Amino acid sequence: MTTPVIIFIHGFGSNGYGSKAQAMREYCQQHSIPYSAPSLSHIPDLALQTLRELIEQLQRVSGERSLCLMGSSLGGFYAQVLALEYALPVVLINPSMHAGRSLRRALGTAINYYDDSPYQWRESYVDMLDKLEPSYPLSFSKEQCWLLAQTGDELLDYREAVQALPQAKHTIEPGGDHGFQGFASHIPEIVSFFRYAITST
Repeated sequence: MTTPVIIFIHGFGSNGYGSKAQAMREYCQQHSIPYSAPSLSHIPDLALQTLRELIEQLQRVSGERSLCLMGSSLGGFYAQVLALEYALPVVLINPSMHAGRSLRRALGTAINYYDDSPYQWRESYVDMLDKLEPSYPLSFSKEQCWLLAQTGDELLDYREAVQALPQAKHTIEPGGDHGFQGFASHIPEIVSFFRYAITST
């Protein structure tokens, strides 16, 4: 059975040890699944540069067909951009589809959740996100992309993701919140989705 190599991309102000990234890490460690959840710069261009270098290095080591992406919130935005660029399977968790627009409201001093340290979120960073935004709707198939969203997301409108990803696999749960309640219960199915995706292409 082919083993996926999974990259998890965290959200705005978060890091590679947030609750979802850590739950995924623990599962992958228990099941000997290669996994990386890098802690990224808050500057979008630098974050994308780091992720592209990681993807290209892992592709050289593990082969292009085994690499899979997943991302939450802003990480979901990055994940869809990279999945398009590298033609990779992707799981999107309460993803931001219009990251520049949604994060314009965060301009000024933002907080890194890892240690509560402040940093400046600038107009130029919003511009970087605007330039990255793909043209919607996207043509991801049910075999390539799985959208996991909760209607109770207090920061993002899940309907934007549904409309932007009309052909993807959809799991839309009532209630919940932006952090995606009960995420850990989906992890085995996420891994199964990735296994199928990398063997069916």
